[in-house]
Amino acid sequence: MDKPTLNDHPILGALRQRWSPLAFDPKPVPEELLLSLFEAARWSASCFGEEPWRFIVGVKETHPETFEKLASTLVPANHSWASKAPVLILGVAKKTFTYNGAENRFASYDVGQAVGQLTAQAASNGLYLHQMGGFDAAKAQELFAIPEDFAPQSMIALGYLGEAELLDDEKQRERHNNPTRARKPLSATVFTEWETPAF
Repeated sequence: MDKPTLNDHPILGALRQRWSPLAFDPKPVPEELLLSLFEAARWSASCFGEEPWRFIVGVKETHPETFEKLASTLVPANHSWASKAPVLILGVAKKTFTYNGAENRFASYDVGQAVGQLTAQAASNGLYLHQMGGFDAAKAQELFAIPEDFAPQSMIALGYLGEAELLDDEKQRERHNNPTRARKPLSATVFTEWETPAF
């Protein structure tokens, strides 16, 4: 199901097509496509070139144990649909700078930016992802022995778009099929002075 944006100004086609589905086709994602996604993330900008992002990838077909560990951290409402995706990804941020050990307050921002590039690459390759905050970060930290200097940021379900019939919950099926997409106008978010629209 396509849900292209009703954008007011021209944007890239991949960005128009991007949305966060609940239903994923169970068919595997080829490794070469996954490599392209992480290559896109790899070339993201970061403060002082720190590249604070790390990713733990669970491919259901080839790394089922990793996949199941990632899935086990999801809250029930997310587990019910995200565990059916062929790939789960945990985004992690390094909290300090390598060169001096100081706190990197831009780490989360930089991980988000890297995931943004991964997202655009995915959309350009006909893949979809759904980012989630609904997971147990402490459990993920323990299960994967993530060092204290690193913090789990978000969980991502990734795959090809699936049909709503793959979902068990009626409300989830309705949400998946809802064509409505809305965003605030630029006048509400882009300013010359605080709350003074730039355009």
